[in-house]
Amino acid sequence: DTQLPPNARDILGQLQYDAVQWGFFPVLLDGKSWQFRVIEKFISTRSRLTRIATGDQALFLRKALFQSCGGFAAIPLMEDVELCKLLRRQAPPLVLAKTPVVTASRRWQQHGIVATVLLMWRLRWLYWLGVNPRQLALQYRQG
Repeated sequence: DTQLPPNARDILGQLQYDAVQWGFFPVLLDGKSWQFRVIEKFISTRSRLTRIATGDQALFLRKALFQSCGGFAAIPLMEDVELCKLLRRQAPPLVLAKTPVVTASRRWQQHGIVATVLLMWRLRWLYWLGVNPRQLALQYRQG
């Protein structure tokens, strides 16, 4: 559901010579409504402030760092959030602010923007409270 920018390989290739350990791209939702522009801003702001990104933001990191964090947790949901929690303890992320990835807005369109935003917030909140990710995955699938 997420497309890298056409020049992603060049961008990431340049980073191999820098001290960058990990990072992520900002999201551009493919929906046309102005509401998607607002959601994009909230996602970008949240990620910059918390240093936690989701898989839709095309996380990138050095192999050694990924291995030192134990890779992705074997959980059905929030594995990207869990990885970012570990990564941000190691090094600050690089946010490629001028080079967004394009991701599908299908869920927001099918289930409604407000309902989807509330679902995402609820799932994330429950995760931080320690709810089992398997239970969260069921809620996510049910919408």
